[in-house]
Amino acid sequence: MKMNFFNRIFIYTSILFGIFTLKSNGQQISFTSPDKSLNVKINISQELSFEVLLNGNTVLEKVTIDMKTSDGRSFGTQSKLSSQKKNYIEETLVVEIPNKDKEIKSAYNDLKMSFRGNYQLIFRAYNDGIAYRFVDNKNISNNIINEKMDLYFPDGSSTFFPWEESTYSHNERLYNRTEISNLKDNDFCSLPVLFITKNGKVLFSEASLYDYPGMFLEKKSNNRLSSKFPHYVLKAIPAGSQISSDDTLHFGEEASDRTQDIVEEADYIAQTRGERAFPWRVFIISDDDRTFVESNLITQLSGKSEITDTSWIKPGKVAWDWWNANNVYGVDFRAGINQDTYKYYIDFASENKIEFILLDEGWTKSTTEIYEANPQIDIVELIKYAKSKNVGVLLWVLWKPLNEDTDGLLKLYSSWGATGIKVDFMQRNDQYMVQSYEKIAKIASHYKMTVDYHGAFKPSGIERKWPNILSYEGVMGNEQNKWRVDHFPYSDEPYPVNPEHNLTLPFIRMVAGAMDFTPGAMTNVNRYDYKWSPADTSPPGFDSQGHPLRTEDNMHAINTRPMALGTRAHQVAMYTVFESPIQMLCDSPSAYKKEQETVDFITQIPTTWDETVVIEASVSDYIILARRKGDNWYLAGMTDWTPRRFEIDLSFLKDGIDYKAQIYKDGINADRNAMDYKLERGIMNNNTKFDVLMSDGGGFSVILQFPKKN
Repeated sequence: MKMNFFNRIFIYTSILFGIFTLKSNGQQISFTSPDKSLNVKINISQELSFEVLLNGNTVLEKVTIDMKTSDGRSFGTQSKLSSQKKNYIEETLVVEIPNKDKEIKSAYNDLKMSFRGNYQLIFRAYNDGIAYRFVDNKNISNNIINEKMDLYFPDGSSTFFPWEESTYSHNERLYNRTEISNLKDNDFCSLPVLFITKNGKVLFSEASLYDYPGMFLEKKSNNRLSSKFPHYVLKAIPAGSQISSDDTLHFGEEASDRTQDIVEEADYIAQTRGERAFPWRVFIISDDDRTFVESNLITQLSGKSEITDTSWIKPGKVAWDWWNANNVYGVDFRAGINQDTYKYYIDFASENKIEFILLDEGWTKSTTEIYEANPQIDIVELIKYAKSKNVGVLLWVLWKPLNEDTDGLLKLYSSWGATGIKVDFMQRNDQYMVQSYEKIAKIASHYKMTVDYHGAFKPSGIERKWPNILSYEGVMGNEQNKWRVDHFPYSDEPYPVNPEHNLTLPFIRMVAGAMDFTPGAMTNVNRYDYKWSPADTSPPGFDSQGHPLRTEDNMHAINTRPMALGTRAHQVAMYTVFESPIQMLCDSPSAYKKEQETVDFITQIPTTWDETVVIEASVSDYIILARRKGDNWYLAGMTDWTPRRFEIDLSFLKDGIDYKAQIYKDGINADRNAMDYKLERGIMNNNTKFDVLMSDGGGFSVILQFPKKN
């Protein structure tokens, strides 16, 4: 299937030489988004900076930018503008594996500024945000000493800040809201990150991240937020195998099979060869929270697919073993990492038309001996059995041994019949690691295998170039429910993967792209136990003695039998709300067999989408959206710990059509027992006003089926 990535409709160009506003201390160039809501004012003087206004009000007070190269150039100091070129561009992008919209209609104003020193600065202004990137036109080998970006927000601005403790990270963070002024100097975060000003919100991330380190943001003096990059890695060794007094470098467990110590770094962040464009720095800007969920800017600003024929790339759902610890029951064989257990997963997947199973950690002879299977598994026979049942097999593998022989291993796994890999424990954002993501995806595409990255940084465009990358982790998801979480800065929640956290994800992490949250928990838990005694008249959140209730009194970490905070309907809604072309069913097949009605509902929900419409949304509070696949629509909502009622307008449905509706919602007693749900059926059309109540930590889902032709 050949896809047309760019269909250019209209371009308007004006070339200006020396035409700009002259100021006493330099030059200023202004340009706007097509709808005029965003105004960018670029200042060229002793430094290169810009400010951004939304509807005439400041949202970015000042952004100072620069790039220093080893040949002595500075792209932002004493810059001398030689020419500028403005374009208005409309285009249509067709997305190969669409996790939001299959067809994206794009319109933007493009400004290319050329400077003495043989480099360019490019700006684009869309109706939902702006972006800039540097381009080096000098055809030499060079090192990038540093790339500078200093952000200044208006006084009183706050942030949902995903604190990091090291650039060596899984990037699985909480989004805790705090005033920027409350951040300590040198606190830093991974991307994406959301800022709230009195005039609107700003989501910052990056796109077209190819052959270059990923960016972090670090708090500095005067409430400034500055770019921070991992340096180019010269030497990395297994963690704990060498002792160092340099506590700025990472040191982990001894003789680790997956964690590394970075023991030698260069004094630069990247090596370059010849002319190149650098990553886009992306600011999605709006005073409407729906914008952040609907925006496709990361996709629009990332490159064209390197895979011409994508017809072999198959998204879908996965029966997953690791979260439930292979804990099957009610069977006549010993459960564990063995042939019988995995055939049970395959049979479950086949019976429910689930496309894949995943063999996670434990299927290989050891975590480093990955050319052979565990002696309890005949991997070739197992994959053959799965194929006979129309089920694909995905194989988990550590990054480190895979990186040592990528082609050899993927050739072997492909010869067995595996359809894809889950690569885990990269934990780095430096240039070499970004190159490795591309290398693995490229070789995997040669063998027609898909990739799911865990222990990973966020999507930043590599998945556009290599659409066989179906998802990334880089999210604090359901796996964190298997244990208490006591090690995150600025959080005292031992179980932070709760509805409050879940309602930050669509507006922050998911803006970057697909996220493998791994939904589907069947043991669902309320924030507090319900009050059963009529004599207990204490207010919600307190016991009969007036003491505050604690979530840990009701929620428990059981590694082999995990549970999740929020209602059953909240978990089911994730299959529509959370974007990932590959979606896990994280619980045990034995648990799902007891919940067949829920499984039957989940397995009808697609994992890729043709169109997305956000109906109601408030960051960290609630979301209601609708997604279309073909002629069918899928409606879903989630709320935080506050129960909410909505009357939903279904005018997005096709006029004059009665859709068959299946409604999965919180049961009347979901506030007492989070597993309580109700499944209803009915007819809905574009005149329907759908009234729905979500319990605290609740949700709902609706499948709207277009009537079949007789």
